Amino acid sequence: MKKRVKPSLFRAVVTLPAIIYCLGLILLPILYVFFLSFLTSDSYGGYTYDFTLNNYVEIFEPTYIVMFLKSSAIALLVTFLTLLISYPFAIFLMDKTEKKQNFLIKLVMIPFLTNSLIRTFGWVILLRKNGLINTGLMSTGLISSPLALMYNTFGIVIGLTYTLLPFMILPVYSAVSKVDRNLISAAKDLGASKWKVFKEVYLPLTLSGAFNGSLMVFIPAIGYFFIADILGGGKVMIIGDLIRNQFLSARNWPFGAALSIFLLLFTLLLLKLYRKIGGRLDELGGGI
Repeated sequence: MKKRVKPSLFRAVVTLPAIIYCLGLILLPILYVFFLSFLTSDSYGGYTYDFTLNNYVEIFEPTYIVMFLKSSAIALLVTFLTLLISYPFAIFLMDKTEKKQNFLIKLVMIPFLTNSLIRTFGWVILLRKNGLINTGLMSTGLISSPLALMYNTFGIVIGLTYTLLPFMILPVYSAVSKVDRNLISAAKDLGASKWKVFKEVYLPLTLSGAFNGSLMVFIPAIGYFFIADILGGGKVMIIGDLIRNQFLSARNWPFGAALSIFLLLFTLLLLKLYRKIGGRLDELGGGI
């Protein structure tokens, strides 16, 4: 008679690779960075084992607080723009057949199979002074001199919005697709305008999807330093740039580690907020 494998043993064997992965490639590096954040930087690009809290105290200097607020403002703007694009797109899809919906969603996702660096450099071709956009506008006589479309905050916002747009479209589309079509028909039959239908029907029922997408856009928007480097030209620094520079340029690893932990704690705070507000929004949407 064959012996049955205990369910607990089977689960342990199946989950062992995931546990090893999480411990070896996620938890241990985070613990190392956390430990490093309490050390003292020396004059030679290294660090000494003199434990201190000065790295965390330095984060709250006005210069870094202003940079963090500026990064948050850019991330909020990008989140708003992705929302502004995602809702009309998702509502537009609802009038299409399922086959057309799947096709259009694939069109959104296909460009993102390409490396993000390559796609960001593609925006350089479009936005630079002799790029396609400026050349086209000047050839039509709409402008007399090239517009400053990159190497500034505008270029960073464009790059971040383009890169993070799918992270907003997918949850918003998922939420909008679950809205009862009878409610939309009833609102239109009662004479509601398109704006009224969106405000009174779509928006309340899809707030949880919008909140999920906002979280998925806002968090990476703070730290995508490579987009700020390429499209901002190093003239606008976000918190991700500051962390990168501390490790690679300033060689102040303890302070860079402290900034990383601070950003991680900020992310965890947002996730905690998501669990509280997101659950309430789900209940609100279900009760309407």
